[in-house]
Amino acid sequence: MKPLRSLLAVILCALPLSGLAGAQLDEPLSEQSRALLHKAIIDSTSLQLAFGNEQEAQAWISAMSARLKKFVPDEFMRIYFLKSLHYEATRAGLDPQLVLGLIQVESGFKKYAISSVGARGYMQVMPFWTKKIGSPSDNLFDMQTNLRYGCTILRYYLNIEHGNLFRALGRYNGSLGQAQYPNMVVSAWKNRWSYAA
Repeated sequence: MKPLRSLLAVILCALPLSGLAGAQLDEPLSEQSRALLHKAIIDSTSLQLAFGNEQEAQAWISAMSARLKKFVPDEFMRIYFLKSLHYEATRAGLDPQLVLGLIQVESGFKKYAISSVGARGYMQVMPFWTKKIGSPSDNLFDMQTNLRYGCTILRYYLNIEHGNLFRALGRYNGSLGQAQYPNMVVSAWKNRWSYAA
């Protein structure tokens, strides 16, 4: 199993501009869901980390930064990315380490990744989402925008799947009911990004 994970990591790092997003479905949204998702996307609350104190924040950032270094060599960008990711994940009620695992599988932390079906950026967000819940002018290659959309969409899928992570990840990837993608994300989350304070 270890050689398979190592091979997968090498493959993910070797993908320069392509993401692994599936054909995420453009499903109809109720007006209530559309309004709630739109509100989450346009929220302009300033970036704040959700930790008990500064020591906890620094410990998490330090631990995650060391693991992210091979994907994002520039320290300033790595720290900024981690702070942004932590903020967007926690505001959406997601485990930041889960989101790191998802990004590892989706784009290999490549900001400008584009999948064969047109999904964009770190979290491989499909462009139809900008028209449905944001603004068509939203730039999905902008880090903060991409993380905001991706986390909001994953939270939405978790809600409609009543907390079933396997099904929510399948929806996120457009592979509902298939085990490969959810298993890859959970494996990356547990094996590379797991964190205990």
